[in-house]
Amino acid sequence: MNLTDKVCIITGSARGIGRAIAERYIADGAWVVIADLALKDAQATADELTAMGPGKAMGLAMNVTDEAAVDAGVQKVVDTWGRIDVLVSNAGIQIVHKLEDFPFAEWKKLLSIHLDGAFLTTKACLPHMYKAGSGSVIFMGSVHSKEASPLKSAYVTAKHGLLGLARVISKEGAAHGVRANVICPGFVKTPLVEKQIPEQAKELGISEEEVVNKVMLGQTVDQEFTTVEDVAEVAWIFAAFPTNALTGQSLVVSHGWFME
Repeated sequence: MNLTDKVCIITGSARGIGRAIAERYIADGAWVVIADLALKDAQATADELTAMGPGKAMGLAMNVTDEAAVDAGVQKVVDTWGRIDVLVSNAGIQIVHKLEDFPFAEWKKLLSIHLDGAFLTTKACLPHMYKAGSGSVIFMGSVHSKEASPLKSAYVTAKHGLLGLARVISKEGAAHGVRANVICPGFVKTPLVEKQIPEQAKELGISEEEVVNKVMLGQTVDQEFTTVEDVAEVAWIFAAFPTNALTGQSLVVSHGWFME
């Protein structure tokens, strides 16, 4: 299994988990599209990763909630590199509130980035994958695709929804050689998670240390954060796996927080 010369779009990949996935793919010879809101950030990451090789990267500005922007971005990739082999829908945000205090506008914003973004990027990529007779769609879920936590009604709803969408893509895409799978990480110490620590401490009325040790890592087997490299390795497996034997699945990467 390898990704040599495979064209891979990764959303939200200028930093964090998305960047780590891009680095893993490029190390295997893939051609990676760093799709992010700001072209400057996307291109800077693309330049850094291209210099590492042996694969290469291009930067692409993409707002995953804007259908026209997604369609134009995907078409630019096809015009430049000729095809799309892998889509990793990774763009996401976190907003925490008690349910009764959750502003509807913020609920809609979070669901739009996670769910609309996954839908729109998949919708744009599938015709090109179908034409080629192969492809891999990978969604970034979460342990919250399986479990619930206080303050995260929108996030938990969105991450559960990605499971259903991936399973439908698996059913519809099978005849065209297209697979869909979901990665479900535990807490990964990215800027997104680091931002949550003081927010949850305030909302829950506990210390930041208690947020980390009890709320975030309390159900793990070893009190360890999942790493971006852990997640990237699973993303490589889902992308490189050659057949429909591995489709419609979700793999939890969480130091045992959730066990299936």
